[in-house]
Amino acid sequence: MAATGNADTNVGHGALIEAVDRALATHGRAVLTGVAGSGKTEVARAVAAAAARRRETVLRLAPEAVDREIPEASAAALLASVPRTALDRLAGPQRTAVALLRREADAPRAGRDHVALRLAVVEVLRTLAASGPVLLVLDNAQWLDPESTDLLRFVLRLTPPRVRVLAAECVRDSPVAESLCGPGTPVVHVPALGADEVAELLLRHGLPARLAGRIHQASGGNPRLALALGHSLAEAAAGQGGGAHHADTLPVTGQARDVARRLLAAAPGRARPTLLLAALAARPTTALLRRAGRPDAEAELAQAERAALVTVGEDGTVAFTAGALPTALAADAGWPERAAGHAALAAAVDDPVQAVRHRALAVDTPDADLAAEITRAADACRRRGQRALAAELGLLAAERTPAAFPHEELARLVGAAEDAGWAGRADLARRATRAVLARDASPAQRVRARLAVIDAAGQALADLDETIAHAVADAAGDPSLQAAVQLRIAWKHNIGDGDPVRARDAAAEAGALAKAGGDQVAEAMALTVRARMGRILGDPDAEDILAEALALPAPEVPLGMRNAPQFLAVRHALFDDRLADAHRQLLVLLPAVQRTGSAEDVFEVLRSMTEAELRRGHCARGAAHARRALELTIEAGLSPGPAWYVAATAEAAGGSFARAAAYARRGIRASEEEGDQVFLSRGLYALGSVELATGDAAKAVATLRRVAALEEAQQVVDPSILRWHGELAEALVAADAPHEAVVLLDRVTPVARSLGRTTVLAALDRARGLCLSAQGEPERAVALLEATAERFGALGLPLEHGRTLLALARVERRRRRRAPARDALRAAAELFEAAGAAPWLELARENAPESCGPHPGVEALTEAEARLALLVAGGASNQEAAAKLFLSVKTVESRLTRIYQKLDVRSRAQLATALRGQ
Repeated sequence: MAATGNADTNVGHGALIEAVDRALATHGRAVLTGVAGSGKTEVARAVAAAAARRRETVLRLAPEAVDREIPEASAAALLASVPRTALDRLAGPQRTAVALLRREADAPRAGRDHVALRLAVVEVLRTLAASGPVLLVLDNAQWLDPESTDLLRFVLRLTPPRVRVLAAECVRDSPVAESLCGPGTPVVHVPALGADEVAELLLRHGLPARLAGRIHQASGGNPRLALALGHSLAEAAAGQGGGAHHADTLPVTGQARDVARRLLAAAPGRARPTLLLAALAARPTTALLRRAGRPDAEAELAQAERAALVTVGEDGTVAFTAGALPTALAADAGWPERAAGHAALAAAVDDPVQAVRHRALAVDTPDADLAAEITRAADACRRRGQRALAAELGLLAAERTPAAFPHEELARLVGAAEDAGWAGRADLARRATRAVLARDASPAQRVRARLAVIDAAGQALADLDETIAHAVADAAGDPSLQAAVQLRIAWKHNIGDGDPVRARDAAAEAGALAKAGGDQVAEAMALTVRARMGRILGDPDAEDILAEALALPAPEVPLGMRNAPQFLAVRHALFDDRLADAHRQLLVLLPAVQRTGSAEDVFEVLRSMTEAELRRGHCARGAAHARRALELTIEAGLSPGPAWYVAATAEAAGGSFARAAAYARRGIRASEEEGDQVFLSRGLYALGSVELATGDAAKAVATLRRVAALEEAQQVVDPSILRWHGELAEALVAADAPHEAVVLLDRVTPVARSLGRTTVLAALDRARGLCLSAQGEPERAVALLEATAERFGALGLPLEHGRTLLALARVERRRRRRAPARDALRAAAELFEAAGAAPWLELARENAPESCGPHPGVEALTEAEARLALLVAGGASNQEAAAKLFLSVKTVESRLTRIYQKLDVRSRAQLATALRGQ
């Protein structure tokens, strides 16, 4: 009788284990509930393992479904796990009853002494409890056979307090576990994993991090289902000879379908038709399901809700708890059942577009009139901005087009591909493009379909060289098509290759071709890429090129607003900290991009709004935009690296440094997987900034040096694009390398000054002030930091203002000027509190002299020296300290020499005495 195969995960279980331990300590009983695959077994195992480490006797019972039908099977298994010494003490009738049960668990029960058996189990537990605490773990209590359930219910009423019981079972209407443990027993529910925990689970199992959002949505946070989906997707991608794409349809096959079926089995059979109708509907409600022929929909859905399969809102909206469940329901239903369901829904929905969709899905034969009607519905979706639905309908229209109309079929397939590219649906774009390429398509149609695949790929452009090569060949002789292809090549050079020079050159070629072809929109796009690359490369003509692009006609942009000059103008305003201008323009762009239905355009506007609000010191608003951007990314299947970077910046400003670091690491992993050099730099920058803020100077230096190397490889000149220079300089100072910081600042300051990057210069001056302090010039440091703080205040950048005051407080404290340090910290705290910058506010309060002023000995040291001194004073060897601080042993030795000199000590013992209490 084995334990069920739960997902191998410890993610998020620490709090659950503590809750179970508290319940067992207080009540002696605890019930653990959750859906199949939620991780109950892992929690129970962890509790049992902890008890075993405390030398407690642990008895574990884990029946399987087949055991439910075998009388007293679980009782026999329990007695089989009991130590022989406890059985030897039983009286004759009891020992006989136990021996008979253990030998003949499958035999007829007639003739057994059941009273003796029950008393035997009671006596065994009492014997074990006499020598120490006993923990009885009943896993999968729902599979206990009725006879064993009755036996255990009797036994547990008579056991001593030292016998504790943990019963775990799947959620059911009539829980067995609670009936065994008695009324009032604390119930601990195993909740679904969050998106962060699903990401950690996937990483630990070697699955791509960029799939975490989609898999969380499809699994509903069920760890077993999440892993099954991840493995199914990875296997499907391997079978196709490529990596899994973040927007691919998740295959509910194999193990994933088995897990989904097991979950669905918790609902009564009579609820199945109602659940199938809900699965087939785009927006199911109880009212819709009643109109579609399910008069008892509310009652049936209530049963499904108790089984944790759906949630029903107050307005009757029905949502499945895991996206894989409706897929499994539809896949398991036969064609006649699905067709009947779609026919019923076609007559019940109130949206004409959905009515057409259901009518089309209710038949499987070509129909010219129906195909034309579906095409008109796709046009309506395009006008609504529902480009993903338009792509689905376009494919459906092509499937329903009779063979006698090949031109109409091709046009519908190409339109579907372009809609999918606009919506970022790589799976639909590839499907439509494969169909186009399998037909007698014109070169122009082949180019348009292939460009849609490129557009849908998001940031994952690294593996599209072959697609681009075919597009180049097909576009030969048509300047407009060639311009469109060259634009994509320019984007790939920037994002996938990190090469702005080649991107600029490709854009120049695209612009010339667009001009020759009379395509002013493409020409404006090409000029926009040139201006963007010019800004990166520090070209003073970049603004003039952007102005030239803005002067061209700007209709609704077919290649995405994110690539239009109007949006680049917003980005430049953000780079220059013209935040009010940027915010005003973004408020105009947001409804415009929402109307077009481009998920990537909406994301880019939300990303920019997040950055603008955070820089203006509106952390709550910035966090709200970041959440919307992340939700959109998951819903639309966009590349997650950018969204995780945005989430990291929002958390670092107004949430939690720990969560910011977690988001940044996830974004780094996703960008590495997709070959996205641009957002790899940004993810590393976000992580390095958090490491600097939280005092991990050595890690911050290593991380930010990776940013520097990437930016150098990408030939980025303008320091306003990604402001890592001041961060790295501050990290170098904190790591006791102020001379390296000075070299970096001396190199970048003239560039920033020549380009007129005012706010960048202020950040560089903050780092220079810390350099001056570390090099023994505190008066100059204080003067510079005070002036820099005033500049940030005048520029309307409260977080930067507060950070500068924190730096000033550190310098003043090192000078042993406690009052000025306290004043600077208080002013910083006020700024952070007004901005809602929670982690920075906490940092300011932690450093307040009133609460935790440093020992005078520590004040004489730099931050890096103080960190090393405290480690050595705590007993660390030079080698251990070097490993902890990511330094060489030689560096540790030389730094210790300086510490001894500053504190006037000559040994480790004297150092420990000087720093006692710290």
